[in-house]
Amino acid sequence: MEYAEKHGIPVPVTPKAPWSMDANLMHISYESGILENPKSHAPSDLYLMTKNPEQSPNTPDMLEIEFKSGKPIKVSHVTDGTTKDTPLEIFLYLNEVGGKHGVGRIDIVENRFIGMKSRGIYETPGGTILHHAHLDIEAFTMDREVRRIKQGLGIKFSELLYNGFWYSPECEYVRHCIAKSQENVEGKVQLSVFKGNVNILGRESPKSLYNEELVSMDVQGEYNPCDASGFIRINAVRLREHHRLQGLKQ
Repeated sequence: MEYAEKHGIPVPVTPKAPWSMDANLMHISYESGILENPKSHAPSDLYLMTKNPEQSPNTPDMLEIEFKSGKPIKVSHVTDGTTKDTPLEIFLYLNEVGGKHGVGRIDIVENRFIGMKSRGIYETPGGTILHHAHLDIEAFTMDREVRRIKQGLGIKFSELLYNGFWYSPECEYVRHCIAKSQENVEGKVQLSVFKGNVNILGRESPKSLYNEELVSMDVQGEYNPCDASGFIRINAVRLREHHRLQGLKQ
């Protein structure tokens, strides 16, 4: 900072706020200074992308986000009619709306690849909104077992990215598998953004696996509840044997 001041180089930090900041379209991360003490609370003026939720508007913003093949292709403001339909415009707009409501703040201790733990503070407003919306439309349209495998791949994918292995063959393979899982993830999610929270309100999709008659409590669909009795008895065999063994041990 002294060198920068001496040579007229603008830097976004001061001796009182010596944060290490990594800023991009997705988020800003903060480290260093008093943040290195994991017990220290983040100063209220630390955040640059998001407002304090306590000071955010008292009226929620209602949005609809449309997905195709798992990718957001359009965002619409339900009340004022604002629409964005290019990747950059979508992200910038969701950062604006999410930031206004204080969405996407986290304070965590991470496990670095080289073995040390590090405390970091992040704000990811637009990414957090998209994350909630995508999880919802994914659950609505994706087969249960495929989604279970994809969730496991998602954890591996995040580890590869965090550790810098984007160009590795294993990361290329995982990306290919995840892309395959997204082929039918299509539809619209309605949500509200308010006081630091993203609340899902509804969803629709031409490729939904949701069958209203099948799950209805008012209509007799193809599912027969009596079939569950055999399912329960079969699963009970393992549990009975487990408890029989526990009784022998005593």
